[in-house]
Amino acid sequence: MLAEKGAKLVLGARREDRLKELADEIKSNGGQAVYRVTDVVNPEDNQQLVQLAKDTFGGVDIIFLNAGIMPNSPLSALKTDEWNNMVDVNIKGVLNGIAAVLPTFISQKSGHIITTSSVAGLKAYPGGAVYGATKWAVRDLMKVLRMESAQEGTNIRTATIYPAAINTELLDTITDKNTGEGMTALYEQFGITPDRVANVVAFAIDQPEDTNINEFTIGPTSQPW
Repeated sequence: MLAEKGAKLVLGARREDRLKELADEIKSNGGQAVYRVTDVVNPEDNQQLVQLAKDTFGGVDIIFLNAGIMPNSPLSALKTDEWNNMVDVNIKGVLNGIAAVLPTFISQKSGHIITTSSVAGLKAYPGGAVYGATKWAVRDLMKVLRMESAQEGTNIRTATIYPAAINTELLDTITDKNTGEGMTALYEQFGITPDRVANVVAFAIDQPEDTNINEFTIGPTSQPW
């Protein structure tokens, strides 16, 4: 969607086959896109992705920090490895992305940082204690980032998205049987397609430079959330 609007895309994720497929699709439709295999948990990967944008397109205007995992389970299941993975990806991954792009945005006194939190970052859900905690953390990070940028005069815009049931690969990481069955049933009943989130991202970007819409809660009309 962004490529269709004229954006030059720099894509980062762990699976090269998916990156290549997406970049090829964008280019075959007349858009511009490059990619780099990126693990958001690795600070250097984030830095090199930002550098790729500079080297290829001469700069960077927007970063969308969308990586996240949701292996939900009751705390009593003590899936501590999964807890740590969520902290690494959902919090440290966002911090790594911010750290990689912030020097550029501060220097040029402009930029837009967009992140994906969750409705679990707005209210508590049984089975989602650690996931929700990571998403509450993202919420706070982005609020403070916006406030500090305003105070420092660096003109960095922020947008945090709080999705409800969006049909992606998010449920694939759930190993707890009961939690997985419940979440799958919920998404099968209510889930909507990811392009609905793309609409929100494009809308946030399209606002005038002096206008910041910093929070979006999005989900199926039929879902009570």
